[in-house]
Amino acid sequence: MKIVLRELQVTQRGYYQLLSGVAVFLLLGAAAVSYIEHHGHIVTSMNNQIVWGLPDVFAVFLLLSATGALSIALLASVFGKAEYKPVAPLSGLLAIAMLVAGLMMLMLDLGRPDRASVAMMHFNFKSVLAWNLFLYSGFAGFTAIYLWTLMVHGMHRFTPLAISLAFVWRIALTTGTGSIYGFQVARQAFDSALLAPMFIALSLSYGLAVFVLVLMLACRGNDCPLGDAMMARLARLQVIFIAVGMYFVLVYHLTNRYFTRHHDFENFILFSGGIYPILFWLGVVLLGGILPLLLLLHPKIGQMRQRIVAATSLVIIGAFAQLYVTIIGAQAFPLVLFPGRQVTSSFYDGVINNYTPSLLEWLLGFGGLAIAGLIVMLALKLLGFLPNRLDDTAIEMSLAKPAVVAT
Repeated sequence: MKIVLRELQVTQRGYYQLLSGVAVFLLLGAAAVSYIEHHGHIVTSMNNQIVWGLPDVFAVFLLLSATGALSIALLASVFGKAEYKPVAPLSGLLAIAMLVAGLMMLMLDLGRPDRASVAMMHFNFKSVLAWNLFLYSGFAGFTAIYLWTLMVHGMHRFTPLAISLAFVWRIALTTGTGSIYGFQVARQAFDSALLAPMFIALSLSYGLAVFVLVLMLACRGNDCPLGDAMMARLARLQVIFIAVGMYFVLVYHLTNRYFTRHHDFENFILFSGGIYPILFWLGVVLLGGILPLLLLLHPKIGQMRQRIVAATSLVIIGAFAQLYVTIIGAQAFPLVLFPGRQVTSSFYDGVINNYTPSLLEWLLGFGGLAIAGLIVMLALKLLGFLPNRLDDTAIEMSLAKPAVVAT
């Protein structure tokens, strides 16, 4: 079957209304950045104890979702799943868009974006953050090359090589993101090598959830029939990814419970830590894990679009809860400066650190999401990333004969 890609055919007011909404959030985010840069981080709720706040939760979500969104392209071009080839270009587009948005979030949250060139020109290779500069740029480059080979006539023979390199780099990138926290031995919650594989597992469900929502929205606005067979496959894939992610979350906390020095932190994050146990049990476990699984395990799930939308939306809510608990909850728990000793200092020693995100941080976070949304919407409108057909007949034809992408 020959797959014909086309631009988003804008025939409804909904596109421009959505674009206007994205632009509003983008402007609000830009205003928040300008205000924070002028007055300093003191106007936010971040401080010397909680140095990574809500904007970092948004940024890490975008970075993990970027690598996870590429999973559809990997299944199509590396593992030979022909049914996913029509939507492989959209997978690559989402990966690049969310990566760019996540990196912009990190840069703007540093407080001195005008000095970003210094960090890019002077490297401290003892820092995992310096390694990530190369991992981010490499992932974007390999994904762009993959899209080029996929969409340019005569370059299809290089597609498996390009996506294989992107796959290896995707694993390295998500490992690096998890290692930013896992290599910090001063924090009891971060001091674990399990954070790297846990981030890889979680990125699969996060990225697929975003991909499914964008695909459904784009097909609805582009008069592109989206068959039940495609939706059923994506739903079953989401079930597997959710289960794998929850498994690693379980192993991470069981491992911490096994070591005596982590008992206090586990009791804090799971039972006595105020908002953090609520976010974990209600947000991560129930909304982000159990409910999506129950919704997606229906035998006729491909026909139940509202269930799929609800399940993928819950996965994204659970993702923010998971990252909030992982990133901010770990900083809220007091540092253990002298193990086995009682510290009598009153300067935040042994004190639970309070943190409530400010309005500026919320605006900055939603501004980052708006960047990704703007990139995707403009790319869909100006370039050919959407297939003509995704109905059941088209999927059956793609399975019967290897697909070739053509613009």
